[in-house]
Amino acid sequence: MAPLVSLAGERLGWGDSAVLSDVSLEIDPGERIALLGRSGVGKSTLLTALGQRIAGARVALVPQDHGLVDALSVFHNTWMGRLDAAGTARNLRILLRPSATERAEVETVLEQVGLAGLGRRRVGQLSGGQRQRVALARALLRGGAVVLGDEPVSALDPAQAAELLGALAGTFQTSVLALHDLDLALDTATRIIGLKAGGVVLDAPVAECDRARLMELYA
Repeated sequence: MAPLVSLAGERLGWGDSAVLSDVSLEIDPGERIALLGRSGVGKSTLLTALGQRIAGARVALVPQDHGLVDALSVFHNTWMGRLDAAGTARNLRILLRPSATERAEVETVLEQVGLAGLGRRRVGQLSGGQRQRVALARALLRGGAVVLGDEPVSALDPAQAAELLGALAGTFQTSVLALHDLDLALDTATRIIGLKAGGVVLDAPVAECDRARLMELYA
């Protein structure tokens, strides 16, 4: 089976500034990858590069800043996951008057993330944890083969985080998620990619990793 994406000796960054150098890796369908490393080490840069290079698969994103519109409702922010699948006329109509079927579709994913009944609430009124759940609901509604997440459960407690990562695993065949919780990474991933000092310093199946080895990424 062909890999979803392949990087070979890539230099990744912004403009003339390299954040990561000599990055070589492949991601195959069905993998659940945790990206680990200190803040600012390049996890977001790598996720951006992967999103730009994955071809032939529908990709859902959960950005670190959530990418929400405070003035719009939870329903409308969640529906943004489907904007590219619906035509302009339909999206304009949904902005003004969503149908009962469309509201029910969104409510289904809101229930999955623990936001049942909050579809009409303005996102600007939500807590940080609730906002993160809306971003997750948007990804679930979008669906597809791949989800890329930049600290997608950082505002949730461990039990909630594990539950919502399970929801992502049940929807997406492949995931690449930057995580800050080492135990969560060990429990939910099949492969760990560790970043340090401007490059990939660890790329191994989770069975070959333990907490002590992962802590070296933060030393």
